[in-house]
Amino acid sequence: MSIRFAVLLTLAAAPAFCQNWNARQAEQYLDARQKAWDAWPMALHSGVACVSCHTGLTYLISRPALRQSLGEKSGPTLYERVLVDSMRATVIRTDAKDLFAGLKGPIVDQVYGAQVVLSSLVLAMDDAPHGKLSPEGEKAFERMWSIQLKDGPDKGAFHWSDFDLDPWETKDAAFYGASLAALATGLAPADYQARPEIRDNVAALESYLRAGQKTQSLHNKMFLLWASAKLAGLLSEADKKAILDELWSKQEADGGWTMQSFGQWKKREAAAVSVGSNSYITALAAYATEQAGVQPSQPGLSKALAWLGTHQDASGAWIADSMNHKHSAYGPIPEKFMSDAATGYATAALLGAGDQGIERTASNSKPRN
Repeated sequence: MSIRFAVLLTLAAAPAFCQNWNARQAEQYLDARQKAWDAWPMALHSGVACVSCHTGLTYLISRPALRQSLGEKSGPTLYERVLVDSMRATVIRTDAKDLFAGLKGPIVDQVYGAQVVLSSLVLAMDDAPHGKLSPEGEKAFERMWSIQLKDGPDKGAFHWSDFDLDPWETKDAAFYGASLAALATGLAPADYQARPEIRDNVAALESYLRAGQKTQSLHNKMFLLWASAKLAGLLSEADKKAILDELWSKQEADGGWTMQSFGQWKKREAAAVSVGSNSYITALAAYATEQAGVQPSQPGLSKALAWLGTHQDASGAWIADSMNHKHSAYGPIPEKFMSDAATGYATAALLGAGDQGIERTASNSKPRN
């Protein structure tokens, strides 16, 4: 099965900021983490592999770009195939809510909504190179629109997981989920977004996102900005400029962004204290702005890429701490969730800027800062 993300990443000539990190080590870290995630019983609770926002989704974004950059001819990894095949398997089920046996109450609809949006996004990315949606891709989108909220303050959006876990599974993260739905729609092949039968659905989704953007965290706005680059007409040029102006105004002198600059997060006594520029936030900012068409030579993005290029850990990862718990509290699999996301977006951002001068064999990664 082919997973190509040419629609997501455009490789260009690389300036000096790409020369201080090791792509092979990033690849090894990401492969090892996805292997561990695929084998973790909690991730297999539904009977198929889970595409998580932190590990699976960022792996599917960054891994094909690494393969292209490193000249690998072997095709998608086993772990990529497992994730995509799992999403295909879920849409075949007549009642996919049976994936979440054991959950009760409103959380069932929330988790189901997140699963449906993520499966649409993954299959849109996988189907795009073939020029049309596969039968499973068609079913995924059909299911997504069928659960779109038809009334209330969140009309146009979708139920989304709320486990009170920042930044992806809170009440406010419903906007993030809706942005992913818009991204999926924009990435779908053959002008899917223009189909008459989904025109009202797309319009309701766009209306929800436009109306809510000004009150959203900068974190959520990054996903909206990314989606706007794929879904034509989602944001006006003035709205895009406003988001970018806010982003650049909060950039640190070293080129990164702090966690605090991206949202008014809930104070959690059990979480590690985030000080200074944050790997996850900086990687997300760099990747989202690239997707929105900002050139790597632009001063703010250039500084962000330079920061990323010198903050890879000796393990191959970009280290970031959980916003909710101390890493050691939940064992070796979940303790690195935030680093997984940071590494996926950092790798994709650096490769998106260009891969000339990447060290492919020997280590030149830096110690953690």
